[in-house]
Amino acid sequence: MYDILEYAREIDSRDVAIEKEVEKYIDNLTKPVGSLGILEEIVIQLAGIQKTKNISIDKKVIVIMCSDNGVCDEGVSECPQNVTHQVTYNFTKGITAINRMTNFSRSDIHIVDLGIKGEIDSPSVHNRKIRQGTFNICLEPAMTKKEAVMAINLGIEAVETLINKGYEVFGTGEMGIGNTTTSAAVLSILTGSDVKSVVGKGSGVKQETFDRKVSAITRAIQKHNPCKEDVINVLAKVGGFDLAGLCGVFLGAARNKKAVVIDGFISAVAALCACRIEPKCKQYIFPSHMSKETGMAIAMKALGLEPYFHVGMRLGEGTGCTLTFQLMDISLHTLYTMGTFEEAMIEKENYIGIWK
Repeated sequence: MYDILEYAREIDSRDVAIEKEVEKYIDNLTKPVGSLGILEEIVIQLAGIQKTKNISIDKKVIVIMCSDNGVCDEGVSECPQNVTHQVTYNFTKGITAINRMTNFSRSDIHIVDLGIKGEIDSPSVHNRKIRQGTFNICLEPAMTKKEAVMAINLGIEAVETLINKGYEVFGTGEMGIGNTTTSAAVLSILTGSDVKSVVGKGSGVKQETFDRKVSAITRAIQKHNPCKEDVINVLAKVGGFDLAGLCGVFLGAARNKKAVVIDGFISAVAALCACRIEPKCKQYIFPSHMSKETGMAIAMKALGLEPYFHVGMRLGEGTGCTLTFQLMDISLHTLYTMGTFEEAMIEKENYIGIWK
């Protein structure tokens, strides 16, 4: 296993010189400077990440971390806990939202079982089970520090395995009933936010369930008193295997100079964990959508990122990443196939003057 802090220290910054070259090239295309907004920013960021003007994003994959969460014993979800097992199995059947959306966006999924209760007999599910679910955070820490480090390492392992298969862009997905509760707990600690301000209604919970969720997080934080300066300590005390695994995906992608996309709330909290471990990790991260989960805006503000899409989604599974995959594709295709001012036989100064 990697020493997580040592591994994270090896994350390098993007190539600023290449980014300036690509920006100069884009500014010479037949359009007002900066007029394609985010599309231009995406291409420049990709060039800096890959350290080349010859950007390649043909192979994309969403890593879906799956695990059960012991806090479900507190009645924090309307869904029974066995839904984690059933939905993960359904990923293998190709019938879920993420299956259809990755099919449309010409991307793949990589399913990892970090702690589902029960076994799934499918070659499509990579069994890296730490144990069958975390402990109930209201009674004891979710996991040991060793298990938290193991979960982060398993996220890194997934990324490095997929890089060896040629994947260039990573998305982050999850499946785990109760994980909006653990993510809200982690976010509250890392940002110092009041518990009620970060807790949403998850999978459509009723008011009484929402109240139990707030109570469970409050009691867990009071009981364990996690150290906000020590991300691994926070994850171990009130997090989840899926959340820690996704933190590892962000660190692994950044360490290997690969683009990585945030999906929704759980994914955003995992990204925040990674960036608190090593701030340079942010340079490799792309947002996707503004999840309707209450804590999403707080997580994105803490990251200093603005989601590209506001489409009212709150499913998880990595579904939002597919939107960003397609935005990356159209950005690269447009800006690398447009004509320059010289090719269009237009005086750049006169053209820009029209738009002042």
